[in-house]
Amino acid sequence: ADITINFYKRNYIEGLFLSSGIVKDEDHTMTLILKALKILRYEYKFNGYIHIKLIPGCSMELVEEIVKLANRVSSNIELPSDKSLKLLAPNKTKEKVLQPLKFARDLSLKKEQKPIGMSTQLIVGATPESDRDILKLSSALYDKALLKRVYYSAYIPVNNDKNLPSVVTKPPLLREHRLYQADWLLRFYNFSYDEIVTDEFPNLDEELDPKTFWALNNLKYFPMEINTASKEELLRIPGVGARGVMKILSARRFKKLTFDDLKKLKISIKKAKYFITCNKDFQRQVPFYRESLKLALTKPEPKKLVQASFFD
Repeated sequence: ADITINFYKRNYIEGLFLSSGIVKDEDHTMTLILKALKILRYEYKFNGYIHIKLIPGCSMELVEEIVKLANRVSSNIELPSDKSLKLLAPNKTKEKVLQPLKFARDLSLKKEQKPIGMSTQLIVGATPESDRDILKLSSALYDKALLKRVYYSAYIPVNNDKNLPSVVTKPPLLREHRLYQADWLLRFYNFSYDEIVTDEFPNLDEELDPKTFWALNNLKYFPMEINTASKEELLRIPGVGARGVMKILSARRFKKLTFDDLKKLKISIKKAKYFITCNKDFQRQVPFYRESLKLALTKPEPKKLVQASFFD
């Protein structure tokens, strides 16, 4: 508490993330965390952001006290399946990890308050689960209004173990990035997990962002006419974000939009041009087949050659 308030007064930090390994037992550890939290809130009058890592297995009375004082709480599942948890963390179960979060959610609902922000973390690449398995779990947690965010962390090997990837294995950082992009589609673009990753394609394409990956696997919905498509349809066009959709909806009230109009609206058509028509006009350079479109979308841009100056 002293370190936090001193750093806060010096503008080194804006908030606190407080976690701990288990000291003696779960309740004793959470009691120490709660004590620090009370000192900050009551003695130092600290009103800044505080995120508390809940200890699975602690008493619900302690969780209730912490929920009253913290801005966010979390409890990390770590691994996407019960099978992997049993293999690598036999003392941990998904139910045990989620129990304090469920209690915090239900407590807020009983008091008719906005639920406290809650999150968890999943490790990517330590075990053989597919991206479909991971996103299915994340989707279920969001649907139950249990979590505000799921965080994904690429596994970094630090020691040799028969149940883990070799220490020479590179962390799957790009896969982690693609999962965050897919998670964004779940939370803000009304995609379901089984639209993004299917039985046929259970893993995301590391060469393509998830929305483009989905579009290539669902060409039956394209090309989409920019002047007549609904808001929900426009949100599914690769390369077009929520702000771009609002610009299109606003501008097309006054005229039929062309590709040049989209550029004037500062909407990127680098990807979108392969999936749209503008007043029936369509790009004709690339054939409308999955393989051809993927090649065009993943082909590196040619480097611009610059004539060296005599004085360089």
